[in-house]
Amino acid sequence: MPLLLNIGTLYQCRPQGTQADIQPIPDAALAWEGETILWVGPRALIPPDFARWTAQDAGGRIVVPGLVDCHTHLAFGGWRADEFERRILGQSYLEIARAGGGIASTVAKTRAAGAVELAERCTRHLTAMLALGVTTVEAKSGYALSLEHELRLLELYRDLATRTPQRIVATLLAAHTVPPEFKDRREAYVDLVCDEIIPAATRAGLASFCDVFVEETAFTVPQGRRVLLTGKSHGLRPKIHADQLTSSGGAELAAEVGAVSADHLERVSSGGIEALRAAGVVAVSLPFASLYLNQPPLAARHLIAAGVPVAVATDFNPGSAPTYHLPLALTLACTLQRMTPAEVLKGATIIAARAIGLEAEVGSLEPGKSADFVLIDAPSVNEWLYHFRDNACLAVVARGRPVWPERSIFT
Repeated sequence: MPLLLNIGTLYQCRPQGTQADIQPIPDAALAWEGETILWVGPRALIPPDFARWTAQDAGGRIVVPGLVDCHTHLAFGGWRADEFERRILGQSYLEIARAGGGIASTVAKTRAAGAVELAERCTRHLTAMLALGVTTVEAKSGYALSLEHELRLLELYRDLATRTPQRIVATLLAAHTVPPEFKDRREAYVDLVCDEIIPAATRAGLASFCDVFVEETAFTVPQGRRVLLTGKSHGLRPKIHADQLTSSGGAELAAEVGAVSADHLERVSSGGIEALRAAGVVAVSLPFASLYLNQPPLAARHLIAAGVPVAVATDFNPGSAPTYHLPLALTLACTLQRMTPAEVLKGATIIAARAIGLEAEVGSLEPGKSADFVLIDAPSVNEWLYHFRDNACLAVVARGRPVWPERSIFT
């Protein structure tokens, strides 16, 4: 029964309070048993029973909840470095997509990749994410776009969840774009998603959420509504890629169908923001996509001022966000979106957990919740996110078990 002492500041990140309220506890201590946190608070108030436990020394560093990356496209084949150059030279994301690049390019590579290759790639990515302090990962399908291949990706996530220290939350994103074989037959592909892919994925218990990309080159609002309501009727909670490149009514649709989150929102309207607030939908900020696509970033200050909780995630994918470095995404959310470090930390912990339906288990350091926490080599959250380094994470505990590095300071 371990006890962590000499924590410079522990940030609880409980759901109560504003986006900036991360409940810091100076000179803190943390006690856990098995997978569960038993006590957290000031070291001077440690209960006598815990004071006799084997103690570990945090060295005056900060402790934060295990980070939650609530939007990734984890499994894919190949990369798209050529598009990176094309965008630099002036082509837009939509122009590249219309010419057969973008998502369609990755679909071809993912379908061609072997199961072992995809599993090995995902494992490498997850291992690197764990070293950064990411203990929970949402993983979308969407780079296969057929019944057989979408189920293959979801089955991969199910298998990875048994072999990695991280929690893996699977999202069905069969409605990511229209695959080449359905070109000019968009409604027929929507039929396939609703009549075959969603029922098959839910019968096998392979996903928790259903997602759709509502955009000019993907799906219309009516098509997105049909996909999400079909998923909902099969027990999949709705999520939506909304208002990324154009103001298309995605936020309003998210509110209408009771989505757990609306992601991107770089082009969200004022009416969309109000709809999200009224419906209690989490906004998920993806600053890497704004950076790589040279798009105006999410108007985080407007959303927060309106009372919409803002999560922060990587959008890790081979096209518009080819990095899984969540701490860097947090720094970008500060600099590009004008969120404070405290707001950003809450956005990558308890609010991100809410965006994937796990707020009762992870995302904050409270008695009864999972003992997922990270030791950061910094004196404060401000210092951590201001002074960017390749990795300030010193140690990671997931489900009460030291999981990184191999020779952890926690024994």
